[in-house]
Amino acid sequence: MDTRTSMRIGQPLAAMAQVDADDPDAFNHCFADVNGIRMHYIDEGQGPLVILLHGFPYLWYMWRRQIVALAEAGYRVVVPDQRGFGQSDHPDAIEAYDMSQSVGDMVGLMAALGETSAVIIGHDLGAWVAQAAAMLRPDLFSGLVMLNTPVPPRGKVKPTVGLQAMAKGRVYHHLYFQQLTKPDRELAADPRRTLSSVFYSISGSAVGAERWRLFVEAGEPILNAFTEPKGAFPSWLSPRSLDYYVAEYTRTGFTGALNYYRCRDRNWEITAFLDGAKVSQPSLFIGGAADPSLEPVEIRSLYDQMDAYLPALRKKVLLPGVGHSAAEESPAQVNELLLEFLEQLMSGDPTSEPAAG
Repeated sequence: MDTRTSMRIGQPLAAMAQVDADDPDAFNHCFADVNGIRMHYIDEGQGPLVILLHGFPYLWYMWRRQIVALAEAGYRVVVPDQRGFGQSDHPDAIEAYDMSQSVGDMVGLMAALGETSAVIIGHDLGAWVAQAAAMLRPDLFSGLVMLNTPVPPRGKVKPTVGLQAMAKGRVYHHLYFQQLTKPDRELAADPRRTLSSVFYSISGSAVGAERWRLFVEAGEPILNAFTEPKGAFPSWLSPRSLDYYVAEYTRTGFTGALNYYRCRDRNWEITAFLDGAKVSQPSLFIGGAADPSLEPVEIRSLYDQMDAYLPALRKKVLLPGVGHSAAEESPAQVNELLLEFLEQLMSGDPTSEPAAG
């Protein structure tokens, strides 16, 4: 395709209402040359722009049910595969995945779209990018939503130092992913097992020993921290959806995605100017009450103290029974919260509820 090509720019609202959200071919796929890479994205609907950023190990596809709901509600919804994922380019250099490049991608995407304002929404490592974009370019990003991952402000020490202290001799998954080649090989050896295990164990459907272990012992393979479901996958992820994720990661591998974790310290090193910075735009946090990633006291404290660095936080919510993939596990609740937040922003409503979880 050319610099920015598409069969159509968004679907009529009546057509969106009939979309089978599990069918990846039902959406409007586009490509643009952005910040030195070719970026793949979905572009649906007309109206104020909303950008949705996926986490790991997801793709644009994790937002499929939000795309339909937001486009039907009168928004232009743009959902990229972030660099290193899916159909977007996968640069070789690790430093190509630092936050300056990721934010640069969002700025370039806005320019390619011909837009000057957007609400940016991110899940997991997509929340890292969304918060950085909102902080660095408030002229472009008028609102921020983060799902499942409370992103901390820049700390006094490198992230690896803090994570090692939190791990107490074990290996936190971020640190495991920073190793070169080993996690890439392990995750790619059997993408179906990897993705089925990860999606299930991080969700609220897993119980007891099935739940994701955030720490492994030294020398222990990372996949030991996850468990495949016994029998059929929970209904929130259809066989067709799992097949799409498996096909894409089988084609691309996991290296691009893992390079985001390998840039954790680099991001800290290049952002000394962000010491004490806050996101002043209206914001929303949606998490899961059954999310294993919130179990360490250090991570939970980030959630509890979120309003200190998000002073315009409208609301923070932990959805009962939901794990680390709120948009997949509980799309109706997520859609309701997103639409409520967006309606307040678009109406200029200055009121905000206390940010109680």
